[in-house]
Amino acid sequence: MSERPNIRTTFKSPLPVLNPPSIAIVGASERARWPQDIYANLKAAGYAGAVYPINPRLKELWGLPCHPDLASTPKPAAHALVIVPATAVIETLEKGVGAGLKSATIYAGNIGEGTDPTIVARGEALRALVARSGIAVNGPNCMGGNSMREKFFGYPNNELVHLPPGSVGCVSQSGGTLQFLCKTAAERGVKFSYMFSSGNEIDLDLADFVDYFVDEPHTKIIALFIEGVRRPEVFMKAAARALAAGKPIIAIKTGKSQKSREAAQSHTGAISGDYDGFKAMCERYGIIAVDALDDMVETMLAFQCGRKAKGNRVGWVTTSGGTVDLLYDYIEEIGGIVSPEFSEATKARIRHLVPPDLALKNPLDAGIPSTDANAVEMCVAVADDPNIDILAWAAVLPSGNRAPDPKALRAIVAATAKPVIAFGRMAYALGPNALSFQDEMGIPYLQGLPATTRAIAGLAFYGARSGRDLAPLPPPRGNAETLAGDAFARALSLHGLSAPKSEFAKTPADAGEAAARIGFPVALKIVSPQFSHKTEIGGVKLDLKSSADVEREARALGDALRKLAPGAVIEGFLAQEMVSGVEIILGARTDPLYGPMILVGAGGVLVELVNDISFRLLPVTPDDARAMLGELKVSKLLAGFRGKPPADVEALVKAICGLSDFYLDHRHLLADLEINPLIVCAEGAGARAVDVRPVNV
Repeated sequence: MSERPNIRTTFKSPLPVLNPPSIAIVGASERARWPQDIYANLKAAGYAGAVYPINPRLKELWGLPCHPDLASTPKPAAHALVIVPATAVIETLEKGVGAGLKSATIYAGNIGEGTDPTIVARGEALRALVARSGIAVNGPNCMGGNSMREKFFGYPNNELVHLPPGSVGCVSQSGGTLQFLCKTAAERGVKFSYMFSSGNEIDLDLADFVDYFVDEPHTKIIALFIEGVRRPEVFMKAAARALAAGKPIIAIKTGKSQKSREAAQSHTGAISGDYDGFKAMCERYGIIAVDALDDMVETMLAFQCGRKAKGNRVGWVTTSGGTVDLLYDYIEEIGGIVSPEFSEATKARIRHLVPPDLALKNPLDAGIPSTDANAVEMCVAVADDPNIDILAWAAVLPSGNRAPDPKALRAIVAATAKPVIAFGRMAYALGPNALSFQDEMGIPYLQGLPATTRAIAGLAFYGARSGRDLAPLPPPRGNAETLAGDAFARALSLHGLSAPKSEFAKTPADAGEAAARIGFPVALKIVSPQFSHKTEIGGVKLDLKSSADVEREARALGDALRKLAPGAVIEGFLAQEMVSGVEIILGARTDPLYGPMILVGAGGVLVELVNDISFRLLPVTPDDARAMLGELKVSKLLAGFRGKPPADVEALVKAICGLSDFYLDHRHLLADLEINPLIVCAEGAGARAVDVRPVNV
């Protein structure tokens, strides 16, 4: 993937690429496979527009007149499939634009990517041509795409031609991945409206495709394979439009294991890499981010049911105790959904359908239903339960001669407006009539318990966000005076970020006197501009109980630092009230791609080792803050663990929201604002910002 300047802040319609009225195949040849495959696909699909082969060495090809260039066709071609070496692309397009060409797909690489001056220059020439002419370009370094209803097939693969059109618009920055993803998904029953590869995106990019799909009536679901978001602000505008319109975006992004940013100025910067910013963006804009292509198939299938989840409460109807046990594990591990107890009324309705030795719990092991009618009755009862938002039913598609009656089973779907998902414990081969059975049933049949659980969690995640209208960020209102001295401490305190009582002292003796005024026990910290993370140099002493202890430890800290770093400046010492509780890290910074974001996680000295963190884009609400805490392992400590009292979670929520508001107001002045640790005291006792570290812009 190459980088590109953000030269365009508006959307550009990909319609000329998606539905061209006529096509020129530049580089047409009787030997080259891609041009031959594309022409064969267009012919087999019944593409209605004119097709012009372009090759100066041939007079005729595929029974059609062959033209030397784009200026020689009887009528101007609307779209050019440019399958020639990179060195010939610009000249080819220049001639085409002069002849009235409106759009092009460029298959060749070595145009704009990398650092080679010649390749970079080709990219700049293409950008200049696009800007000058207004031509719409897909690529370069892509493999084209298919428009299923328009019968335009520019992707060189003959297995995707005769698929029935559907509701999923898929765009992949990886050309090769597109065919495998779409073919595999289609074999499971996913139906596509569009499948396009976008390559290096010198002109049209993901944001343009998403924006177009929002208004395209046949596209209900948007699927993206992302290597990098080139215009994040514009992409987020498109994602916001999709969210408001109720069109889910399902995305997979590479780069999860990318090294965290080097030379970060704080823990927040060091542990919030590009992928963390991407995930925070997905949370804000309701994008269902999946980790694997297999999960993408299951999730597309789940959303293809077309029903919106109104909550995250799932009713599971299975035929196996082993399945139930595994589901308990996956539900806890994956998160995002819950399985509440069935109501007493539901239990009464299903008691006669379940063997008496089996408990009526959720997930439900119902044994093997004796008839399809019993299965229907059981599923309808669970779907009717007011405590349930999604029905998950253990059922597989027919793979042999015996198949249940889909008309009878459709009663489950007809009886409820809630999402109904069928699932199998493992992946399995489909029989010859499986997809027609699935279509007739009108519900998706998912495969594999972990993938099913993740897909259902995706339904719940999106249901909680769909239709959300996201307001733009307010402009910053803070001033530099607020970030200095006592004014800074007062401002933080007003935002729920009060510091422990503390005093600065220049000498060990002064530190002992300051500690006495604060009251024992105290913590003592050395203050040196060379070492902002004091624990890393052993620059903190805790639980000191007298002035003599403080004075002795201050001298020891000074001696140790001089030995460790002879040139270090020791400004003095900070005596601080000892507070106890759960240590949390809070950090706010501006991600270079996605904007202001906040980090919340397990704090103290183990922050990077434990890596128990959650991210959100700003601003965050109290509900957002509670959701972040719910994602953390440290939430068990906050709730009270092994006899410890519960922590003041409400004070922590106030602190998270306070940091969000304060940083947004001062983001033009602060590159980073970190609090580590924020000690959350026992319930009712508040929280203390023990170590606050601002980094100025």
